Amino acid sequence: MIDIDEILIGLKEIPTATIANALDDVGKFINSSASIRPVNSGMRMIGRAVTVEVEVGEAGDFTSEDFRVGAMIDAAQSGDVLVVAANGAHASIWGGMASLAATVKGIAGLVVDGSVRDVDEINACGFNVFSRYVIPTTGRTRLNVKSIGNEISVDRIIVNSGDVIIGDSTGFVVVPHKQANTVLERARRYQADDIEAAAQLQRGISFTEVMKEFKRI
Repeated sequence: MIDIDEILIGLKEIPTATIANALDDVGKFINSSASIRPVNSGMRMIGRAVTVEVEVGEAGDFTSEDFRVGAMIDAAQSGDVLVVAANGAHASIWGGMASLAATVKGIAGLVVDGSVRDVDEINACGFNVFSRYVIPTTGRTRLNVKSIGNEISVDRIIVNSGDVIIGDSTGFVVVPHKQANTVLERARRYQADDIEAAAQLQRGISFTEVMKEFKRI
């Protein structure tokens, strides 16, 4: 049985690059995105995914009531990460006020295949946001929060509610909850390899030799 709290504690301090190596080992080759980036350096988050699917249109296609960002926040618990499939929308699904509300609730962060705005306010909150775009334009009447809690695809990455999301300055990765124990075990092994490889480099061993011994650094 998977103890998700132990998984979160175990993965919390492991870099996303190391976790991505472990994900390759379990066959999850599409595990991160080069396009969805932290809006500020130094961000670090981990939590269980709460998935959101957003329908994208033009201004006036939807009502203001369809822009259910409040429902997204209501669906997440303290420590969760909202993951939003917004089809690369050039209209914002998230901003400063939403970040403040999420921070007060203890939500760990947001990943969105779409746009956010109010970056200065987001940073002032200390809220972790990973986004494809930053744009001033509101998503109100342009975006419809279609579903919460269903399987989604974010830049080709399949995400289900309950999967583990880890983000840092390099990017974010998605660990399927059913494979989380195995990924944690392998990531710990690779982290130990990184420490030993760094020690060997400090002793003057060539990078070529170190690479021969450690295949995943």
